[in-house]
Amino acid sequence: MSEIDTLKAEIKKLSAKAMQAKMDLHDLSEELPINWNSIPSVAQKAHDSFAALEAARAKLKELETV
Repeated sequence: MSEIDTLKAEIKKLSAKAMQAKMDLHDLSEELPINWNSIPSVAQKAHDSFAALEAARAKLKELETV
């Protein structure tokens, strides 16, 4: 498997993880004010997931232009 194929598979996993984090944040917002104290941790998880996804996509773009 090439590096690009491996990265595409990783992006697929990261995308699923980011979408789950997005849904967790959305679900939390609908339940407010219940569990309001978990906002920072749920938001950080979503932020980290999308940051990892964006970084992987940038690396893929870089590899594809070489």
